[in-house]
Amino acid sequence: MTTVYLVRHGETEENAMHILQGHLPGHLTENGKEQLRLLHKDLEGITFDAAVCSDLQRCVESLNVLLEDKQLPVLYTKELRERDWGSFTGRKIESVRNETIPSDVETVECMLSRARSFLAFIKSDYPDKTLLVMSHGLFCRAIQAEYWGKPMKEIEPMRNASYRILVL
Repeated sequence: MTTVYLVRHGETEENAMHILQGHLPGHLTENGKEQLRLLHKDLEGITFDAAVCSDLQRCVESLNVLLEDKQLPVLYTKELRERDWGSFTGRKIESVRNETIPSDVETVECMLSRARSFLAFIKSDYPDKTLLVMSHGLFCRAIQAEYWGKPMKEIEPMRNASYRILVL
């Protein structure tokens, strides 16, 4: 069995302003850093074999806070990136709420396919390991939707710097 601690990055300035970040780097707030320090304490007793992390700045910085006193092999990957919001990227959520989603926005089906691929990769490349996996709000929901076999809308959103445990 592989145990995955699926973590959402700490709060960013863009989260606080309700901006669709997509593939933007994001900038951790002081609150986000504090959230991660508290999570670090919660995870102190866990022995991780490795970490797998989105290559976007907000996740890399969040992982660095969690691993400040640990030496782990880390794989940074585009597979764990947030939904690509295309031309909606950088806009406030409220400003796009009633607009038709443009064709350059990554579809839910595409996100779920990435999630399936990621879970298969973890199962094959990290058997019987305990992993820290750092990703983004919507993509964490996609991973859980695939894991639980449920639609994404049935998966409770994760707060910043929170985690869920998945056993594969």
